[in-house]
Amino acid sequence: MNNEPLIDALAAVVGPAHVLTGAAAAPFLTDWRDRYTGRARAIVLPGTTEEVAAVVALCGRHGVPIVPQGGNTGLCGGATPDDSGRAIVLSTRRLSAVLALDAENDTITVQAGCTLQAVQEAAERAGRLFPLTLGAQGTCAIGGNLATNAGGTQVLRYGTMRELTLGLEVVTADARIWRGLQGLRKDNTGYALRDMFIGSEGTLGIITAATLKLFPQPVAQCTAFLAFASLEQAVTLLGRAKSGFGASLTAFEVISAVCMQAVADHFPDQVMPFAGEAAALPWFALLELSDSESEQHARTRFEEVLGAALDAGVVQDVVIAESLAHSRALWRIRESIPLAELAQGKAIKHDISLPVSRMASFVSDTNAELQSRFPGVRNVIFGHLGDGNLHYNVARGRAYDEAGLLAIQSEVYALVHGRVIEHAGSISAEHGVGQLKRDLLPRYKDDTAMALMHRMKAALDPQGIFNPGKVL
Repeated sequence: MNNEPLIDALAAVVGPAHVLTGAAAAPFLTDWRDRYTGRARAIVLPGTTEEVAAVVALCGRHGVPIVPQGGNTGLCGGATPDDSGRAIVLSTRRLSAVLALDAENDTITVQAGCTLQAVQEAAERAGRLFPLTLGAQGTCAIGGNLATNAGGTQVLRYGTMRELTLGLEVVTADARIWRGLQGLRKDNTGYALRDMFIGSEGTLGIITAATLKLFPQPVAQCTAFLAFASLEQAVTLLGRAKSGFGASLTAFEVISAVCMQAVADHFPDQVMPFAGEAAALPWFALLELSDSESEQHARTRFEEVLGAALDAGVVQDVVIAESLAHSRALWRIRESIPLAELAQGKAIKHDISLPVSRMASFVSDTNAELQSRFPGVRNVIFGHLGDGNLHYNVARGRAYDEAGLLAIQSEVYALVHGRVIEHAGSISAEHGVGQLKRDLLPRYKDDTAMALMHRMKAALDPQGIFNPGKVL
């Protein structure tokens, strides 16, 4: 169809100022990693759920694909259009309101374009906690967090976005609005529609609002940086921490020495927690305990568990944060890893999950095989050991230039993902599938599961207008 009639029709729905083309559209067309750049007829920014439904109806009538986009911080190209120029990008940035906060029910209802940080701050003002924590929280949008079932650093205690969500509002492919925002923890009236849309990456419907769980603010938090002689030791310490802290264990992040060095190189203002022999160890971890009783209770439990681990030789050295500022400085090291990695150039990235019991053997086996087949590559490994999620990345080191690394990318993916499946894991833990892993998915996912996913897509989006080319 001719582009101008469509642009005029979209402008009539959302207002001319909220339909972007040309140079104004460019920031919406490239993903955060600068890996994918597409084209679009227009960027459309609706201001209400009803406007979203009207845009969907218009695009459905004309067979125009729709690519939903929140903060555009995704890591698998799931919110970037293809290069055909047929699609519109539907941005939720104007859907940014906190709609309601019910402190007695421990819920907050927000629109999909509300940033994660805005949700955290609204909860804090009410004396509550929304626990999802991501590096991009000032920019990423709740709709995108839901579409990818985001995880972050506190999944160990609070779960992923799926566990943090009670209700959704969704625009379907036939332009109807499902208003399912009830803040209920028990509702057995049929299928769990909420769970169908969470993690679907905008391929089944467009999430426009959500009701999320809130929690009491912890009375005290204790943070420690740990140094280990092996990843096996870190896994052992995690088990001790689970037994010693129970549900109070909030985070357990593992960090390889390569990552620590990258942060030291690119952020020299940051003070590293260890010096001497401990600084030369191969593995580190960041552990956090949230306590609901008192600062003294938390500190006593913390020192007892970590002291016993030191005496048993399970951990080589421990630095316990002495203040909130010290805790933030320790967390800043972990949060700086993706930026330090980015500064070092492109890497072959893997967002994988494994049973914690298989983590050490997976890393040992896969590292050895990679070095055997591609001598000189660097293993850049960090992530959420507490919930079995590793960011197992492969960088070029001195042996490869960037082009050489990209030339072996397919072989590296096959090697790493093959090892993941051998160890009963998943090739996507928290980043989603998007474009990046779409063609890999059928190789590693059960045939029946793939068939069921295709049936769901055909039933809910028979025209295939929602985010085509993503996931399936």
